[in-house]
Amino acid sequence: MISSSVPNTTATVELKPSYNIPVVLVLAAIPLLLVQPWVGGVFTIFGLFLMFQAVTLRLQFTVTDFDIYRGEKLIRRFPYQEWQNWRIFWNGFPILFYFKEVNSIHFLPILFDPKALKSCLEQRCPRI
Repeated sequence: MISSSVPNTTATVELKPSYNIPVVLVLAAIPLLLVQPWVGGVFTIFGLFLMFQAVTLRLQFTVTDFDIYRGEKLIRRFPYQEWQNWRIFWNGFPILFYFKEVNSIHFLPILFDPKALKSCLEQRCPRI
């Protein structure tokens, strides 16, 4: 298995976690806790939830699928052949990954290496 360096379309690539979004949310919550405690609390809880997700989830790009694991358990598989489109929002600070399958639309926060994510997507599932 290859870890988020240069992707290879014949190897499985597992993305490294990125804690940027959770850390920004928790840091933004600190002053909010002083001004609006309930809003700051919501930011803190959401940031900690995303931190937990980044720690426990693993994203893998295989030859045919985009897989999401929690520990060793596969929790969701998205075959590339069903993808119609994808997009990463905000190039400067990527925060959201969108992709559309034949029957559904998915929005995922970017909790993994955004450069490796984009590179894998471009190689394995070119946009139409």
